[in-house]
Amino acid sequence: MNKNPSRKDFTRQFYRGNIPNFIVAMLAIIVVAAVNLLISWLIQEIIDVSSGNSSAFSLAELVMLTFAAVFGIVFSSFLSYISRPHFIAKAMSQYKNFAFGELTKKGISAFSGEDTSTYISAFSNDVKSIEDNYLGGIFDLTVQVLLFVGAFAMMLWYSPALTAAAVAFTFLPVLASLLTGGKLAEAEKEVSQRNESFMSALKDSLSGFSVVKSFKAEAAIIKLFSEQNGSVESSKCRRRKIALIINAIGSSAGVIAQFGVFLVGGYLSLSGKGITPGVIMVFVQLMGMVVQPISEVPTLLANRRAANALIDKMANAIYSNVRDEGEDIPARLRDGIEIKDLSFAYNADKEVLHNINAKFEAGKGYAVVGASGCGKSTLLSLLMAGHSDYSGDILYDGKELRNVSSHSLYEVISIIQQNVFIFNSTIKDNITMFRDFEPEEVERAISLSGLSTLIAERGADFKCGENGSGLSGGERQRISIARCLLRKTPVLLVDEATAALDAETAFQVSSSILELDGLTRIVVTHSLDEALLKKYDSVLVLKNGAVEESGTFDELMGKKGYFYSLFTVSQ
Repeated sequence: MNKNPSRKDFTRQFYRGNIPNFIVAMLAIIVVAAVNLLISWLIQEIIDVSSGNSSAFSLAELVMLTFAAVFGIVFSSFLSYISRPHFIAKAMSQYKNFAFGELTKKGISAFSGEDTSTYISAFSNDVKSIEDNYLGGIFDLTVQVLLFVGAFAMMLWYSPALTAAAVAFTFLPVLASLLTGGKLAEAEKEVSQRNESFMSALKDSLSGFSVVKSFKAEAAIIKLFSEQNGSVESSKCRRRKIALIINAIGSSAGVIAQFGVFLVGGYLSLSGKGITPGVIMVFVQLMGMVVQPISEVPTLLANRRAANALIDKMANAIYSNVRDEGEDIPARLRDGIEIKDLSFAYNADKEVLHNINAKFEAGKGYAVVGASGCGKSTLLSLLMAGHSDYSGDILYDGKELRNVSSHSLYEVISIIQQNVFIFNSTIKDNITMFRDFEPEEVERAISLSGLSTLIAERGADFKCGENGSGLSGGERQRISIARCLLRKTPVLLVDEATAALDAETAFQVSSSILELDGLTRIVVTHSLDEALLKKYDSVLVLKNGAVEESGTFDELMGKKGYFYSLFTVSQ
């Protein structure tokens, strides 16, 4: 997914497989414009016939043409009904699907380092603006342009002199309106940015609700919410003001043009220049069709620029902070994972890991232990390609991780974390991650992960609730284990998976992981349980970001070094 952002990649989704709906909807617009021009001409002919002026049509023929105009209105409405809603629905669906699909191509590290409020805003508020201002604006802009061109052509046909007057009266106001349109795009982008901050504050407040209550921080959170809410509403107010100014400029242009043309028309009529009552009345109709686009087109164009800015914002967010892709590797681990002289720092002035050297042989189990903040989780993150700006080497069967594509890497490794995300769906869906597997494979994963009792009591179709609210911590962790078993990746990483569980449940979950034969298991753990630690092939002990010791449990205890001290204190 290493590419430059392109608005065309996104706007192309509006029309993919959607051209028939678009063509029919545009045909409806053309019929609407033609019927409106026809009605203006009919008014002129009927008035002139009624006032005794000559006409190529009789009154009866004009009545029949009037019925034809009514039919045209009904026909255009039918065409719009069967096409425009379907066009917009499919366009927005494909746009969001494409954007979300591109987003899912990001690596874990790229996404985890970003503010998800950016995407929440882009997929909610921004898409509503794009739907109204870009897609809806296509049809509004088209009908206004058609009416303007058609009405202008008819005005030239009726009276070039009067038309010249109309052009003179409208040129400067329209130019002023067009020049102010860019302000609306800036205002729309500011609204989107402020809304991101608001979404972020709202998400934090709801996610940390228990913390807020326990620390009695309601007043501070309300203040924070109020500030962000006020900020986003202020930006919306500014946007509305700019839109009103643009509309006012356009409306003023229309009034100036209309009254100016009326005065010139009156002069030409009094001067005997062949201006009939019907022509004067048709100019009233045609000027409305000219004035309305003058008033509305600048706003429509400004809205379109604003929508384009939001599309660009989506593209930039999705295609930024993306890891360069490397080559694919086989979905297996023959020899193991080797770390050579590995050092890493989140900030240049403070290293988190220092000169790490370790070897994890294929099919064996390893524990990574150490005091809080010693770099255990960071090491696991690097094994998941969480960051590429480390020094040293991380080798999967001899292949440097920087040169491995994210897609193929995730075919090799799975991870179980402390915070297991559970979808608000069934237990089965959460185990299979909404994919199809052979029933025998699902049953095996359920059995090995220790979920059989839960399934027997509640059934595979039991709804887990929002983020697994209907399940215990141990049950959520077992679902996470079952997911990894179904994927059948050769490497399983476990990051403090039992930290939030009670001792008995933690022991059961850890035992389930250690009993998974055939996998290379690297387990970061805070729990120094002798019975569990003895089951690992080796224990890697970190201290201040460096490897202090390594070996089996008995070997480390025999050394009576740093691990011995950690274990003794924990008992």
